[in-house]
Amino acid sequence: MKSIADIKAIRDKMQAEIIARDIKDNDDIRVVVGMATCGIAAGAREVFASLMDEVSKRNLKNVKISRAGCLGMCKLEPIVEVYAPGKPKCTYVKLDADKAKNIVVNHFVNGNEVAEYMITNE
Repeated sequence: MKSIADIKAIRDKMQAEIIARDIKDNDDIRVVVGMATCGIAAGAREVFASLMDEVSKRNLKNVKISRAGCLGMCKLEPIVEVYAPGKPKCTYVKLDADKAKNIVVNHFVNGNEVAEYMITNE
């Protein structure tokens, strides 16, 4: 990198790749589990395992589950964020393995968010 123009060219190339990735995975539900120390201490490993098991058992190919670091609300851990196509981000808090299974059934399979586990701005 020798100039601002070089940096802008790199930025433009990366943005194009992100857009292409988003178009390719447009029908996927992306699930992010907070797995920093705070989340793990609160039970995030069990929540992650429960989500993975239930999604696998139901053969939900359009649900992609990943791990992240701290999601910024340690007192509400375990936290799971759900990004579904065409919908705003959904943040589930204070989860356990059973609640995670319920989210898979109601939200991912039936399309109904589980409001009692969600945090809202209201």
